[in-house]
Amino acid sequence: MTQTSPTPVLYRVTFMHTPASPFTDPDALHVQEDGGLLVENGVILASGTFSALRAAHPGVDVTDLRGGLLLPGFIDTHVHYPQGRVIGGLGMPLLEWLDRNALPEEARLADPAYSRAVAQEFTRSLLQNGTTTALVFGSHFASAVDILFSEAERTGLRAVAGLVVSDRLLRPELHTTPERAYAESKALIEKWHGTGRQLYAVTPRFSLSASEGILDACAALLREFEGLRFTSHINENGAEIQTVRELFPGARDYLDTYERAGLVTRHSVLAHNLHPTGRELGAMAEHCCTAAHCPCSNSALGSGFFPLKRHLQAGVHVSLGTDVGGGTGFSMLKEGLQAYFMQQLQGEGGVPLTPAHLLYLATRAGAEALDLHHLTGDLTPGKVFDAVLVDPAPQTPLRAVFDAAENPARLLAATFATGTQGDLTRVWAGGEAVYCRDRSGAALHT
Repeated sequence: MTQTSPTPVLYRVTFMHTPASPFTDPDALHVQEDGGLLVENGVILASGTFSALRAAHPGVDVTDLRGGLLLPGFIDTHVHYPQGRVIGGLGMPLLEWLDRNALPEEARLADPAYSRAVAQEFTRSLLQNGTTTALVFGSHFASAVDILFSEAERTGLRAVAGLVVSDRLLRPELHTTPERAYAESKALIEKWHGTGRQLYAVTPRFSLSASEGILDACAALLREFEGLRFTSHINENGAEIQTVRELFPGARDYLDTYERAGLVTRHSVLAHNLHPTGRELGAMAEHCCTAAHCPCSNSALGSGFFPLKRHLQAGVHVSLGTDVGGGTGFSMLKEGLQAYFMQQLQGEGGVPLTPAHLLYLATRAGAEALDLHHLTGDLTPGKVFDAVLVDPAPQTPLRAVFDAAENPARLLAATFATGTQGDLTRVWAGGEAVYCRDRSGAALHT
């Protein structure tokens, strides 16, 4: 990983971003052809046309990225650190998939050597796919979460992550107690929350595996420490929802299991929410929490169609997540495309998504979900330079579109339609080049 340059650099490139939401602002997509971004100490100082910035800063070094498309770094708001090696467990619904695929693998992270290898694969996979910030479901083992934060800080990834806590209905080695959950989480918070780019997220696995005692311990942490995030699962699968109903007979619905403990706030991100009630959507909007939509996972596990229109009509914020390993990979481009497909298939019940919507969901929406939109999520001056360069190799379908497109916005549509990790040649996190390869595919460093 290279170091942030203390001297300013002027990047010359076509860039696009969504400083506002296309769901509310039809002009949210900003496109700058032959643009300039002036970056110093990892922060964007100015943006505009290259000619204007060059005239204003004639002595600044220029990095010429013409031929590519610069986008904000992607923000994944739901991904599981221990599950990269179980991607591809198809043909099973959620609870069977957990028992047969995910939980046996997660138990292996009790071994620090194993968890370090997984953490290195995990952070590298995110960065190579252009993800510079991720809300990460950590491990059930505090030692493995410590290793994850260490690798994230070393590589430049901004990880918002935490110890996963459960005390029932999983494998015994993945269970804890409320007292131990609180103590181990507190130690991790004191070590990592606010260290470098790292933040802590209180993380009960889901109400199915978390008793009232565990949820109360989570709430105690949120009350004690400033700026923590909260994340869990909700309303993903019919059998899951029924089990939660039986475990919490006094709760109004799934969301109420978290609400009663004081866990639903502006800093809460709940993954999936495929089968919400109207009351749940209203309460989520009232508390300003986020639903993390994971379309590839929803499709792979057969969990259902995400009711995006109902969320938007209720005023619920929505972001995007890969949900590795129920999801099928670390690419936010693929998640955006699958989100588009799933809305198209719903007909009048779906939302017709444009490339601007997809870019927003993959970038700015995640920053808003994590309350980091003052730092990242777009390329406006004052933001940290988290960015990814799409620069397809010669003689590839995406390069053909890049070379022939008359409208720059067409590049964005093609990037989501056909772009892969192989089309991303540079990634910056906090102004540092954390991944770089040439158009032939040779990695220069990572």
